[in-house]
Amino acid sequence: MGGKLYIVPTPVGNLEDMTFRAVSVLKSVDLILAEDTRTSSVLLKHYDIHGRLESHHKFNEHKTVSVIKERILAGADVALISDAGTPGISDPGFLLVRTCVQEGIEVETLPGATAFVPALVSSGYPCDRFCFEGFLPVKKGRMTRLAELEEENRTMIFYESPYRLVKTLQQFMEHFGEDRGCSVAREISKKFEEHRRGTLKDVAQWYSAHEPKGEIVIIVEGAPEKAKVQEKRKWKEENPETEENTD
Repeated sequence: MGGKLYIVPTPVGNLEDMTFRAVSVLKSVDLILAEDTRTSSVLLKHYDIHGRLESHHKFNEHKTVSVIKERILAGADVALISDAGTPGISDPGFLLVRTCVQEGIEVETLPGATAFVPALVSSGYPCDRFCFEGFLPVKKGRMTRLAELEEENRTMIFYESPYRLVKTLQQFMEHFGEDRGCSVAREISKKFEEHRRGTLKDVAQWYSAHEPKGEIVIIVEGAPEKAKVQEKRKWKEENPETEENTD
């Protein structure tokens, strides 16, 4: 009889956000796959977990997935964790899960921490329907994707590096209008957690004057139903020097 793959969320900030069940699973499995073994070692030591730990990240997952699959088929129980949050959500995990599903291996995903959920709920924008975009393409395809989202009327969720935050907010103004509402959540579940709310223009100005640090989640208000792009066109007419094509 084969083993099982467990997908185990880990804290995005405070180590106390770990669930009892997650700790129990990590103590029981034969192998723990970690995005960064140095980062995960801190968490495992905190909870007195001493299982075998190996690397599984975006740079080696295509090479290691078949080996891991064979281990599970041979009877090993394996847990996959990422540096923070739920594996597969803007982190390695999809490839391994898909492979296991295709092989008929049981995959059990534990509920737990994901950065965008507290950021979304705390934003004050509708969360009954939302559009999760994760990290936008850095260069090719970025402007095309933003253009496709101009009339998206669901609340939109983005992940972004603090080094690109201001530029991204400026690009959002070009495509969504400077008066579109947004909320930037920074350092979720950590000591210096911050939620900055307002229009895209207001929030962009704030972070232009206050350098952001840490993990960033951007929540953008959806476009009004049947909205066109008048705001965007007006903004571009008034700010022609910001026109940029990175496709």
